[in-house]
Amino acid sequence: MSETYAYAVARVRALEVGLLTNALIDQLIACRDYPASIQFLTEKGWGDSDTPLEAEAILGREEEKIWEVVKELAVDKEYFKVLSYPKLFHNLKAAIKEICTEEKHPHLFYDDAEIPGDTMLELIREKEFFKLPAVMQKCAQEAFETLLHTRDGQLCDIIIDRAALDAVYEAGKSSNEKIIKDYAESVVAVADIRIAVRAAKTGKTLDFLKRALAPCESISVDALAKAAGSGVDSLREYLSGTAYAEGAQALMVSPSAFERWCDNRVIETIKPQKYQSFTIGPVIAYVIARQNEIKTVRIVLSGKQNMLSEESIRERVREMYV
Repeated sequence: MSETYAYAVARVRALEVGLLTNALIDQLIACRDYPASIQFLTEKGWGDSDTPLEAEAILGREEEKIWEVVKELAVDKEYFKVLSYPKLFHNLKAAIKEICTEEKHPHLFYDDAEIPGDTMLELIREKEFFKLPAVMQKCAQEAFETLLHTRDGQLCDIIIDRAALDAVYEAGKSSNEKIIKDYAESVVAVADIRIAVRAAKTGKTLDFLKRALAPCESISVDALAKAAGSGVDSLREYLSGTAYAEGAQALMVSPSAFERWCDNRVIETIKPQKYQSFTIGPVIAYVIARQNEIKTVRIVLSGKQNMLSEESIRERVREMYV
């Protein structure tokens, strides 16, 4: 292991002590209201002294802190490419819809993506698809022309979302790091299952499923599509015989329980990194854990703002890394 990795892993181990545990998330849920939840987070060091006491301001600052740590550790950004695709492809989708519909939605863009909103808008407006990363050039042109000529927003979404999953999976396959391979496999498989569940509930066609599902090793997209095409019961039966059987059980509980399982499945994939010391894996796992932590806190704060019961919020929260 290089000296850089040795320092990075040691630093991450120290930072892991500050991650929110399941017990702390329970305490956050138990806060009497939204202001009390915000106070709880600030007492745990979330945000900065000058950060507005508002959910998005605090969560945005915590997202910034993640990448400040990565920069401090001087780790090659290529290791995090697989984590950057969701925001990158989201910006592509938002830009295409804004250009084709002429409806402005400036707050839909991620400015911390590889290609920020303003830049993405300019590239799409000028149809300079060749300036985009290679993994999105083809889908960008196809999605743009599809929305422009058919006004079919759902088809535009399918084209871009499928390309994003393919990009994640390819990043995993081409990586020499086991955590990236495992993470990509889990993310794509879980996304496919999510798509299949929604398609089964809304009666989507087999052609829709075949276009939307991204091939991966741990699940057969053909079998998944066929099962989903026959309805939710058939889909649950199919999943029960796969490595994702717990997802079938979660489906029987509630939609919230299923969504929770989806994210928890990915966290379970990275948990073994807590016991690794000689690879870059713990650093990547820390970033994923922090993103999951922020997502979970957002769910809790949203529940508080909407005055949901503790039980309802608890059903939605994700499993923590530590």
